[in-house]
Amino acid sequence: MGRIFDPITLEILWRRLISIVDEADGTVARTAFSSLLRDAHDYTCMFTDHQGRELAQGTFVTPGQSGAMALGIRNLVKRLPPETYKPDDVFITNDPWALAGHLNDVCVMSPIFYKEKLVAFTACVFHHSDIGGRVSSDNHDVFEEGLFIPLVKLYDGGILNQSVIDMIRWNVRTPDEVVGDIRSQIAANHVCAEKIEQMLRETGLEDLSDLGNEIISHTEKGMREEIGKVPDGIYRAEGKIEQMKEQQDVVIKAAVEVKGSDITVNLDGSSPQVSWGGNVVYNFTYAYVFMAIKSMFGPDIPNNDGCASPITLKAPEGTVVNCKFPAAVAARLVIGHFLTEIIYRALSGVAPNKVIAASGGTPAQMNVFYGKRRNGKPWHSVIIRGGGMGASTSSDGNYVYIFPANGANTPVEIIESDTPLIIEKRELLIDSGGPGRMKGGLGQREVFKIPDDQYGPQSPVNLGIQAGRHIHAPEGLFGGNPGARAQFLVNGVPGNPFGLTQLKTGDVVTIDAAGGGGCGNPLEREPERVERDVLEGYVSLEKAREEYGVVIDPKAKKVDEEATRKLREGLSKG
Repeated sequence: MGRIFDPITLEILWRRLISIVDEADGTVARTAFSSLLRDAHDYTCMFTDHQGRELAQGTFVTPGQSGAMALGIRNLVKRLPPETYKPDDVFITNDPWALAGHLNDVCVMSPIFYKEKLVAFTACVFHHSDIGGRVSSDNHDVFEEGLFIPLVKLYDGGILNQSVIDMIRWNVRTPDEVVGDIRSQIAANHVCAEKIEQMLRETGLEDLSDLGNEIISHTEKGMREEIGKVPDGIYRAEGKIEQMKEQQDVVIKAAVEVKGSDITVNLDGSSPQVSWGGNVVYNFTYAYVFMAIKSMFGPDIPNNDGCASPITLKAPEGTVVNCKFPAAVAARLVIGHFLTEIIYRALSGVAPNKVIAASGGTPAQMNVFYGKRRNGKPWHSVIIRGGGMGASTSSDGNYVYIFPANGANTPVEIIESDTPLIIEKRELLIDSGGPGRMKGGLGQREVFKIPDDQYGPQSPVNLGIQAGRHIHAPEGLFGGNPGARAQFLVNGVPGNPFGLTQLKTGDVVTIDAAGGGGCGNPLEREPERVERDVLEGYVSLEKAREEYGVVIDPKAKKVDEEATRKLREGLSKG
């Protein structure tokens, strides 16, 4: 029988494991080259026991990577017999079907030894800005999308395989930055391994097996207790996701079966895989299904293998939610991010206080800019931004939020220091939040200029976009109205948000992120809150009257209570 930990000791050790991963996470923030990592935090650190069962993740993980890693690392660990791992080995891969769904997500994984015994694995996945290839959502297969690295040893017993580094350098546009970010991953794993070994020495533990069993079982119990409060049944929803011009919408169908403390999500009936990069591998689909259920039933429980035990996913192979090799997958977020929203919608009737309306940051807005500076040096940068978050039954949606992906908006100062671009404007979009008793979050506008001066880039500047909500606005919930749609303009003319756009110096690009959906009847929003929205510039006088039935004196900026009462009475009857 394994060791049993008293509750206080278990909590102390559990928190220590999380702090170890967070320290590795901090190493990335201090050493990474790319602003997508340093500032937008598009990476995930974690470690497992010797069997590959996840024990802890960093606090600020990216759900698409973290959920995929929970499955992927376990499978990678099992590819090789335990006796083949040696101290100071380091493995690398970016196989989309093994991990997080596209080539830019590169995983570095290391075994951890203590007293000459394999006790754990540590791994981190970075979204590398540059992996070569044709940077566009409209690629037709994975071969167009960049360098594919199978699972190989980067270090063999501490000896660098220089050939792997050379291969990577010759297949990317900005090799110094890419290799620098890989070294940051190695450093993060080293910190994690060192701190785990230190913890084992200080606590007298020989390995992590007993502690891992306790953590996983406690987590599973907590998740099952919350799921068990939902009535048994099968709850259905579907979502329509826009795709390239002249193609029908992608349809995702979800049947969520709750049976006791188990949840089975069946995506049978979803659209076949598509001819562009929106395809989603099984792991990435699982990640955002997991995100929905975890955020509903265990938001405060740290992520580990126990969180996943109650969840079963069925996704037919060959569909857009479980695509076959060699499908194009670079823009998998354009479809994959919607899984969380669709699961919310399915369970909204039985768990109304645990879900939110559709978000304008679903999918995240991701822009890949690259080209050459005036002196001929190549540059390459990835920028992400959010839209308005959907409202809940108890609160307005957050503004300019990347949900469910949990990244951070790239600061203007970083964009302008890392690239030859100029940001002329970044602002909240008035009236973009969906009206409701609780208002959807506001979207944002960002205006880029390709400067035509001695500091500007050469033409062309290439822009690849991964985004959505240009056709279908984020839906409201429980009577709430949709948020505003996204928009992409080049010199004031609508552009193609799915292809590769070539820009010249002097061009101006405007990108609007969508607003979040509202929740509840807008006529039930307190007039005082609408008044405050108007004063703060979030809702116009016209929309206050049309959508909320609130009349505000344009000079005094105060609610006209009698006029509001009469208008709402009329709107309710009409």
